[in-house]
Amino acid sequence: MDPQHSAQDVVRCTLCKDAVGSMYCEFCHIHICDKCDGKHLSDKSKAHRVVSLTQFVSTLKYPKSQVIQTEEQGYTVPPAGAESSLPDRTVLEIPCLITDIATKGYRHLCNVSCLSDKEIWISGQDKTLKLFNLKGELIKSIETKSGNVPEDIAVAQSGKLVYTDYADGSINLVSDTHTQVGKKLLTEIQILIKLRGWRPRGLCSTSTGDLLVIMEKKEQTKVVRFSGSTVKQSIQWDDQGQPLYTSGNVKYLSENRNLDIYVADSRANAVVAVSAAGTLRFRYTGPPSTTRGLFPSDHTKVRFRYIEPPFTRGLFYPDHITTDSLGNILTSDGINSIHIIDQDGSFLRCFNNCSLWYPRGLSVDSRDNLFVAEYYTGHVKKIQCYK
Repeated sequence: MDPQHSAQDVVRCTLCKDAVGSMYCEFCHIHICDKCDGKHLSDKSKAHRVVSLTQFVSTLKYPKSQVIQTEEQGYTVPPAGAESSLPDRTVLEIPCLITDIATKGYRHLCNVSCLSDKEIWISGQDKTLKLFNLKGELIKSIETKSGNVPEDIAVAQSGKLVYTDYADGSINLVSDTHTQVGKKLLTEIQILIKLRGWRPRGLCSTSTGDLLVIMEKKEQTKVVRFSGSTVKQSIQWDDQGQPLYTSGNVKYLSENRNLDIYVADSRANAVVAVSAAGTLRFRYTGPPSTTRGLFPSDHTKVRFRYIEPPFTRGLFYPDHITTDSLGNILTSDGINSIHIIDQDGSFLRCFNNCSLWYPRGLSVDSRDNLFVAEYYTGHVKKIQCYK
């Protein structure tokens, strides 16, 4: 057998290392045999989607030159590493500024969401939603349906903009159609969801086309999954019956590629992570004490000072949050820094170069470039975080 063009004749179970792995968990990225299937599914700390190996392999895309035929099983097995299909990139030691986009018209800029690699939606402390290109040219400006300040914005899977209206308790969709009112051509806005008693804060669009919305009522906070206007899931309590999230303060959320849901809970000084099933996975409360106050360096001795804002000194104060194609989590912290952590809550990097000043809204494009909305300057900065 030629080792350059062949592979093992069977795929072994990742757990027991012995039996044939006839099944595959698409969320955990491991091969599973019949005996280990039940044991794997009993781990409620994570979500699981177990399919037959043949079904999984049929959905993969990888170069033909790397295809390996396994004669005994009769199906094609991807080369090592193809199963997770994660980009082969590492975090830059010093992230670099690519573009500084000077938007106009906002005294305080709060949110940004990528429509494409060339256009971004933004919103701030007024009633307008604006679409800019990367040259800083205004493409479109829309007023909210109620005239209230939008709490958060997101681009849905359809490519349309959705936003939350905290004041009137609604989630709204910006349509492609227009209505003539006098001499003005107004963009139609549809109320997707009208909440009763609850007020929506942050929202995000999911890989399945659902909307995740974090909302509050008096001393309660919960994450709700909507399919259209139908509630599919509500996440509020841990397995001890205690609240997962604090009450009060604006909160933002994001869904990861493994379907975990992350909430930036500034009042708790934590990023709260739950599985797709709503089970608490971890709380990230900032970098280890050995790296606090410094840019981390994995392989070099060069380090750079990280100045903590006075009112959060010694504390992690997460604001907005997003995830990228590698499954990493990015969150803005306090006055001038961005944290990057992996999908299991391990600290990767903290940076405050690029002249960041009060970073708030975060979004990533298809190449994992990070867009950061600065609260006071009205600028959106496009930053390269990976090499």
